[in-house]
Amino acid sequence: MGEVSVERRGSVYLIKFGDGSKAWLSFREENGKLYLLETYTPEQHRGKGYGAKLVEAAIKDAEVRGLKIVPVCSYSIYYFLKNKEARKVLAEEYARMSDSELEEYFKRRVDEERRKH
Repeated sequence: MGEVSVERRGSVYLIKFGDGSKAWLSFREENGKLYLLETYTPEQHRGKGYGAKLVEAAIKDAEVRGLKIVPVCSYSIYYFLKNKEARKVLAEEYARMSDSELEEYFKRRVDEERRKH
């Protein structure tokens, strides 16, 4: 993975690639919570850690601004499954979930996203 920067623009965290494509994580802020809604990485850039960079930018932003995170998109849930130390920034109902409950939530969201697309 080359050096990339993540910028926040409106309601997305964004990575611009040299080939003109973009990876993004859309969010909504409401009542002291940052809802991570949808993550997209162009096919040619997948599997290189860019999705993680986007979620990490959201985590840093939430911490600085005193917000709690609600992971809605399956990738953001997956990130918190794999990075337990980051769960401290999750909204209480998600921070309390066991690994198996979070895994079940992840599977439900994957199924919902597949049906939607």
